[in-house]
Amino acid sequence: MRILAVDDDKDILEVLQFILEDSGYEVNTLSDGRYLFDEITTNMPDLILLDIMLGNLDGRELCKDVKNKKETQDIPVILISASHNIAGSMNQSGAPDAFIAKPFDINDLLDTIKLQLPAA
Repeated sequence: MRILAVDDDKDILEVLQFILEDSGYEVNTLSDGRYLFDEITTNMPDLILLDIMLGNLDGRELCKDVKNKKETQDIPVILISASHNIAGSMNQSGAPDAFIAKPFDINDLLDTIKLQLPAA
């Protein structure tokens, strides 16, 4: 299973990559959300971990873009944020499949990912 982790904090990307690869996932990382669709086209992930605060980009908008495109709408998206609580927007059009607050518990992260991925 291939996971794309998108966060403008390279330290967090390194931690995510280490944790996920250690758990048996293939991981690609991206520190600039502007290249999200290029990365999806190149490496079609099975799941996207997407930070909300991406410099001057908003991960919630990128999530909507993913969910509103026919080619990518079925890719599970898990939004991650330290400063936003998005519970109220979870049922809107273009909403993520799940949300994890930072700092995240590694077991919660892995459990949430497993819930979103189809059984292999």
